Amino acid sequence: MGQHSAGGPVAPDPATTLADLSGEALAAGYAAGDFDPVEVVDAVAERIAACEPTINALWHTDLDTARAAAADAGRRWRSGEARGPLDGVPVTIKENIARRGVPMPSGHAAGDPAPADHDAPITERLTEAGALILGSTVMPDWGMLSSGVSSRHGITRSPLDPALTTGGSSSGAGAAAAAGYGPIHIGSDIGGSIRLPGTWLGLATLKPSFGRVPLDAPYLGRCAGPLARTVDDLRRAMTVIGRPDDRDYSELPPYEGDYTASGFDPAGLRIAVHTTAGCGMGTDPEVAAAVDAAAERFAAAGAEVERIEPFMDEGLLSDVDRFWRVRSWVDYSALGIEDQRRILPYVARWCTAGADVAGSEVLRCYQSIQTMRQVTVRATAGFDLVLSPVAPVAAFPAERPMPFDDPDQPMGHISYTVPYNMSEQPAASVNAGYTGDGRTIGLQIAGRRFDDAGVLAAAAWFEATARVPAPVRTVG
Repeated sequence: MGQHSAGGPVAPDPATTLADLSGEALAAGYAAGDFDPVEVVDAVAERIAACEPTINALWHTDLDTARAAAADAGRRWRSGEARGPLDGVPVTIKENIARRGVPMPSGHAAGDPAPADHDAPITERLTEAGALILGSTVMPDWGMLSSGVSSRHGITRSPLDPALTTGGSSSGAGAAAAAGYGPIHIGSDIGGSIRLPGTWLGLATLKPSFGRVPLDAPYLGRCAGPLARTVDDLRRAMTVIGRPDDRDYSELPPYEGDYTASGFDPAGLRIAVHTTAGCGMGTDPEVAAAVDAAAERFAAAGAEVERIEPFMDEGLLSDVDRFWRVRSWVDYSALGIEDQRRILPYVARWCTAGADVAGSEVLRCYQSIQTMRQVTVRATAGFDLVLSPVAPVAAFPAERPMPFDDPDQPMGHISYTVPYNMSEQPAASVNAGYTGDGRTIGLQIAGRRFDDAGVLAAAAWFEATARVPAPVRTVG
């Protein structure tokens, strides 16, 4: 395990460089002329060279293009014409978010995927803002694992402790964020795939309200959002990627507020807390204790904190799992025999359970997902925020596809996260502490639908007041 105590790191990080600076610090340095974007890209390139052989976060890189874009950004900063808070700031994008000319294999080894013929809305918004897209990050097969295990990419490992998982399916995005491949990384999330790397890597993350960040391939519960080392960088990212695009037929109206507004005060807020999910894996006592301590912090600041009963159950969790198995079986069965053999055996066995599911059962599972949405909204509607674990357990060995080793089981570790995908509510994660052996514990902060800014403000307040020590990078 990493070099931590129960309260946080006890060993110093490897040398801090320009690669480790926040978006705010980069913008300030550019404005002051202390350094320029090309120097920052070079620092990130050095970090990638040092860490990538171990952590395996990147599917595709184009540092030469990033340097050219950095030179343009440097000229804009020097002439006082910077495009905004992300101009000259390094970012990465998950491999399932389209970048023109870059293949999108969806994490699996089957076939030879053609290069994308377009940029996704997120890619366009980042490019327009002057962000420096360094590359695309890896994911497990079809994004259907909560780890960094992939038939195409191999194993992605935690920069905090390479023996441990990154979480997934935004595994490469999480690893890149924790390793310091620049400050902002974009992932996607259909049941916890942004927040799970958050809890197991000590990151700040946001799964936005459904439709807030536009996608060119929207799907039930699917969102894209940022992973970073600080909440402030999540807020900066949302000012850019959270703008509408007509290609997303589920898009929300434009957000007219300010993601970066200060002045959050818990006093008078109604906040729910629960550390029992009602289904799936049991919650580790150390994880529950960290969430309870966070709730006490909100209460001490004047919030009205109330413990609520679980609103999920095993049937709801099993039904969404079965629905996804059928979806992946459709993809798997379309492959030739040789390509099917290239799919990760765990995922192949998992989705094969969807092979003989009747259409009426698929419809029942879909209706069950709507029930999940209903019970989640009903349980949380009376509260401004809901606090819970992100996952019931801390990080597990990197070689394991899941926290448990049985593809016949439903996904028993997503019972805190998946409800908010289906209810379309925003949910952030922020590092809340450490287990006795030094593994990170994330706090999930969920809010009412459309209140992404409020959820981020609460996460920023907790980050600033709790002062949980930053996790230690041990790689590179």
